[in-house]
Amino acid sequence: MVESGDMFRGTGGGFLIGLVGFFMRVFGLSDFERFTPDTFLEDNQDLSELGLEATVIHLPGHSKGSIGILTNGGDFFCGDLLVNIDKPVKNTLIDDQARLSESVERLKTLEIRTVYPGHGKPFLF
Repeated sequence: MVESGDMFRGTGGGFLIGLVGFFMRVFGLSDFERFTPDTFLEDNQDLSELGLEATVIHLPGHSKGSIGILTNGGDFFCGDLLVNIDKPVKNTLIDDQARLSESVERLKTLEIRTVYPGHGKPFLF
C-alpha cells in the first residue's frame, strides 16, 4: 500500500471499504505519498533493538498488514483493529471479517492492561 500510494491496494474490498474508496477517489483523497519502508516488522518481533521494550503483534482484518504494539508493561497500541468512540468495538472498515475476528480472539491470549486504539479513547482490557 505505501509503495503504491493507494491505501486500498490489495484489500479484499468489502462493501464498506469499496464505498469509502469510491468516495475518496471522487473527492481526490485516495492518493498518498509513496515511500519504501526502512524496516519491515514481523509478528512477535522484539523491538528492544530499536529502543522500545515492546513486541509486534500481527493483526490482519482491518487490512492485511495491520499490526499492534504491545509494551512490556501491558500497554497495547492496536492501530485500527478496535475503536472506542462511544464504547470499545471492532472497526467497521474491514478487509477480511474472519481474519479480524481471529485477531480479536488473539488479543485474549496476550497480557494487555490498557488498549490505545487508533480512533477514540484508551480503555482497560
